Amino acid sequence: MIDMVAETILVAGATGLIGEPVVRQLHQGGFQVRVLVRDARRARARLGQDLEYVEGDVEDAAVVERAVDGCTGVHVSLGSQGTPEAIDRVEHRGTARLAAAAARHGVARFCYVTGSLVHEAYGSKLPEHQAKLLAEQAIRASGVPYTFFRPTYFMDNLPRHLQGRVAVVLGRRQPPLHMVAASDFAHMVCRAFRTPEAANRDFFIHGPEAVTIPAALGLYCKLVEPGTRVVTVPLGIMSLAGRLVMGGRLRANLQLMRLLQRLGERGDPADAVRLLGASTTTVGQWCRQQTGAARQQPTRRP
Repeated sequence: MIDMVAETILVAGATGLIGEPVVRQLHQGGFQVRVLVRDARRARARLGQDLEYVEGDVEDAAVVERAVDGCTGVHVSLGSQGTPEAIDRVEHRGTARLAAAAARHGVARFCYVTGSLVHEAYGSKLPEHQAKLLAEQAIRASGVPYTFFRPTYFMDNLPRHLQGRVAVVLGRRQPPLHMVAASDFAHMVCRAFRTPEAANRDFFIHGPEAVTIPAALGLYCKLVEPGTRVVTVPLGIMSLAGRLVMGGRLRANLQLMRLLQRLGERGDPADAVRLLGASTTTVGQWCRQQTGAARQQPTRRP
C-alpha cells in the first residue's frame, strides 16, 4: 500500500517526450510526484530516486487503482501509437480507467494532454483523435475537475525528423506553427494544479513565434546537427514508400500531417497565457539549449 502524501501528483506517460519535463517541473515545484511506468528500474535510472514508482500500465485496473490511491492530482500524457485498436485501448480506455479511479479516490484535479484539432469537423476522425475525444468525454463524465491542454507542435519533436544526415519534412505545404518547448509547457502544468480558475477549462497552448517545420528544422540542423540537410518529401511519395518499405508504420504520421496542412493551426492561447503564463522559448533558444546540453555530456572514450 502506498502511503498518502499531501499534494501528490500521479503522472501517466512520465518517460515520454512531454511527460518527462512535466515530472521534473512538478518535483521542482514542490509536489510529491508518483509515476506509473511499465519498467520501474529503467524509469528510476532515467528520472532519479526522488519519485514514487508504480510499475504496470493503464490497462491493468488493479495497478491503476493502486497508483491513484492517495493522489491529489493526475496528469496524463500517454502518446499511444500502433493500430486503431491499440490506440483506443491505451489513450481512451486507459485514460477513462484513470479518470474513474480518480473519482473514487477524491482526486482534486485531472490534467490531460489532448489535441488542438480533436473537435474540428474535418470528416472521419483519425484514430488518435477519436480516442482522445472519447477520453475527454470519460474525464468529464467522471466529475473530477479537469484541465485539458491543447498544444500546438512541440519543438522537442524536431530531432525525430532526422534520418541519418537528412532531416525529412513530410509534405510541401507547411503552415506556420507556434511551436512550444516542452519545458515551458511543464511550467504551465505545474501552475494549473495550483490555479483554481484552471478547473474545468480547455487551454490552447502556443509558443511565442510562428515558424514552419522546414524553417525550424533548418535552424536545428544549423545549430545542433551541422552538415545535416533538410529534405522535403511529397506526402504521396512518402505514403507509397511507407506501405511498400515500412509496412504502414508511417500511416498515422502521414494522416496527421495531411490534416495539419489542410486545417493549419487552431485555437486562441489568450486564456492559457492569462492563467498559466506564456510559453516564451523560441526555436532558436531551444536549439541553443540542446547544443549546450550536448556539450555537457561526458565524452565517450573509444
